[in-house]
Amino acid sequence: MLQTGCGSEQPNSEPTLTPVTVKKSSSGICHDETSASYERTKNFTAYDSISSCVDSGGRLPKGRVNNPVNEALEEGRDFVALYDRSDWPHWSDDDGDCQNTRHELLLTTSQAPVGFKTDNECNVLTGSWYDPYSGETVADSIALDLDHVVPLKWAHGHGGDKWSRERKKQFANDPDNLLLVQASLNRQKGAKGPDEWMPPRHSYRCEYLRHFNTVMDKYELTYIPSEKRIVDRMLHACKS
Repeated sequence: MLQTGCGSEQPNSEPTLTPVTVKKSSSGICHDETSASYERTKNFTAYDSISSCVDSGGRLPKGRVNNPVNEALEEGRDFVALYDRSDWPHWSDDDGDCQNTRHELLLTTSQAPVGFKTDNECNVLTGSWYDPYSGETVADSIALDLDHVVPLKWAHGHGGDKWSRERKKQFANDPDNLLLVQASLNRQKGAKGPDEWMPPRHSYRCEYLRHFNTVMDKYELTYIPSEKRIVDRMLHACKS
């Protein structure tokens, strides 16, 4: 029987709880107090920050991240300046022959004689190109995009923001990081890494992942922990 008279201490019937800042739901989504699902999330693991939740294998709710700066802050990375595509000069014509990077690759990779737009042979219009993303052959260059295997914006957010303009230009025009693919697939891919997008042709996915990683290693880019876990699982599956 509890005594409640003067001078006695009233026991606390409830345990003292550490305030929960971030909840990782059973489905692996990290909710902080700004999330619309925060109060509704009852089955969760508690973390003291978004970055520690993400590092544990969690992910952010859809629509939570809307620019490279917020993404860096949410995921505990160094602050990244806003991406500006004009800082990455691409499709250059360093040899001055009127054919830029795109048209030089169209010319050298065509599996058939090419047709030019005009007699000065600056712009390639027709030929025969194999798209490894789809496994299809394309005859009209207008239907092709020159894809950066490691996208410029993705590189910017994973270490490339600190490069000089000349280094960015080198990366943007490096043939090791360029593939001619169907425009629709390149635009579907956007600036996504391999944890978010893979080519629809399943038999090419392991080669694509190795290609992506080779370019990353060449330029010393790094995955964030949550991306690396996904990529490592895919690489393991490629070996089995």
